[in-house]
Amino acid sequence: MRHINIPQDDQPLWVFGYGSLMWNPGFEHDARHIATVYGLHRRLCVASIRYRGTPEAPGLVLGLDLGGSCRGYAFRVPADIKHSVAQYLEEREMLNGVYKPVFVRACLGDDNRPLALTFRARRDHPQYIPPTCEKTLALRVSRCEGLRGNNRDYVLSTINELNSMGFEDRALQRIAGHLSDIDNPENC
Repeated sequence: MRHINIPQDDQPLWVFGYGSLMWNPGFEHDARHIATVYGLHRRLCVASIRYRGTPEAPGLVLGLDLGGSCRGYAFRVPADIKHSVAQYLEEREMLNGVYKPVFVRACLGDDNRPLALTFRARRDHPQYIPPTCEKTLALRVSRCEGLRGNNRDYVLSTINELNSMGFEDRALQRIAGHLSDIDNPENC
């Protein structure tokens, strides 16, 4: 089952990471650049029933949803390994079909705007979570754990990576604030 079609040429593959791919890409690359994608934004909108939750207690992971913009990393993958990297990403990101692999323009800050593979949340998928109250999202994140660890660490690791690049994702920061309130009810 192939969902990701990579050109059969000698050009590198660019991959845009906006969540765990930023701080845990899991694939070889020869360059990493801060990049912005327009027309999509990062959002906790995917129910995780494997990596950050279970079918009984689904966690939440990030997806790209329509509108706005998103800052993350563009990774350049050498041409000689791009097909094996695409296979790895297929196995990692396409397990349940909740993401649609798409190619987007990754703006690197200069005039370089390569097409980059990324993963957009499919609104027609049962694991897609429509916009909801941030406190509700935080409560769900605070309670869930899956094969790759607890949901809270996933959110905080993403925030830490964004902060290290000098960027603050306000929506994720607000959810982290609610997580702090859940831990310390006297702060509410």
